[in-house]
Amino acid sequence: MILGTGIDIVRIERLERWKTIPGLCRRWFHPRELAYSRSRREREAESLACRFAAKEAFGKALGTGFAGFGLKEVEVFLEAGGRPALRLSGGARKILRGMGGGRVFLSLAHEKDNAIAMVIIEG
Repeated sequence: MILGTGIDIVRIERLERWKTIPGLCRRWFHPRELAYSRSRREREAESLACRFAAKEAFGKALGTGFAGFGLKEVEVFLEAGGRPALRLSGGARKILRGMGGGRVFLSLAHEKDNAIAMVIIEG
């Protein structure tokens, strides 16, 4: 059964600006997310925008927004085959389990100026 859905869109330009503010990206992204995004070189902001959209979409799917957890507790990573997924820790995992959530599905996309993410929580 589907317990929650969330979708979010982020302008890639927003993350280009964030990269210029010392320490800002370290506040919102897990170190592994930052390392992966930096490895994308000229597509770093695009990668970060997708990841931030995923965090927002996850909060919407929970129905709580970011209440009760930090953004670093929602980590976007790629599974062995390249499929995007979420690794949850701390409060994010606790809230998911508390609502009876099991599997979390993530889809990411980007086109020109925008990045989008969709999250589905299955119970």
